Amino acid sequence: MRLRSTAATAILAAITLASVTTSFAQDYPIRPVRIVVPFTPGGGTDLLARLLSQRFTEAFGQSVIVENRAGSGGNIGAEFVIRSPADGYTLLMSTASMAVNVSLYPKLPFDVRRDLVPIVQVASAPIVLCVHPSVPARTIKELIALSKTRKEGLNFGSNGTGTTSHLAGVMLQQVAGLKLTHIPFKGASAAMISLVGGEVDVGLPAVISGRPNIAAGKLRGLAVTTKRRSSVLPELPTLDSMYPGFDIDNWFALFAPAGAPQYVVTRIHAAVVKGLQHADLKAFMSREGAEPVGSAPAEFAAFFQTEIEKYAKIVKISGAKPDS
Repeated sequence: MRLRSTAATAILAAITLASVTTSFAQDYPIRPVRIVVPFTPGGGTDLLARLLSQRFTEAFGQSVIVENRAGSGGNIGAEFVIRSPADGYTLLMSTASMAVNVSLYPKLPFDVRRDLVPIVQVASAPIVLCVHPSVPARTIKELIALSKTRKEGLNFGSNGTGTTSHLAGVMLQQVAGLKLTHIPFKGASAAMISLVGGEVDVGLPAVISGRPNIAAGKLRGLAVTTKRRSSVLPELPTLDSMYPGFDIDNWFALFAPAGAPQYVVTRIHAAVVKGLQHADLKAFMSREGAEPVGSAPAEFAAFFQTEIEKYAKIVKISGAKPDS
């Protein structure tokens, strides 16, 4: 009788816990949600976060506020979210920099693998290998051959040391033997101005900034860095087609502080997947040359770990240190 009573009590407790959890899941959120963007306003991450916040507001019936906390390659905003309560009311919208920074900043006071919960990879956008029109190369092979005719190689401008544009160049040097002299700039705008102005020979900008300049004849596109061709630059080959395994992109994703309830993760993921079908987000993706993803939390967590391992190898090869 005691065993039966104990079993019945346990079953009742489990049912009660399940009903309480379901109730919480249905109630979330009951107050405004904050999405922290660890970069300055106006960039692709910020714009995507603001479009998603509108879809979240519709889905949740609560205000969803985007807050910019820029600095240290995205680490300031990430730490702010990590130190926030793990209740689903403070989220992080970031990029591939989260994977890069694990190796680039080895003495951070947090570990994103332990302190953040990957919720969903929202989108992926390729990087495009470009040259200034004055560079007499129209294919990758021609570019490699040209670089070897110069003692210091070709000048290569990046968005900054340790950025995906820099590390894509490092990877290309390794697999293709392209000879480059790296010139880091303070951000994507400065790098693009120098490339269009002919101050540097080679650049690896995001498609959003590369495509208009290619269309205007100010740059010549040679290839994209992702395994799939770009939907907005379909004429360009992939580097993977020449160097199998070459795959670097600008991806955007949502994270929560470690310990966030599963029902919160599930609900946010569902809202993102639904939001990606909205006309505004589809237009953004098309304009950015990005592809919607909407991966499940477990799938994104596995991808995130793979990205950390990939960039650790490239950062080590490059010898990159954080810009001061």
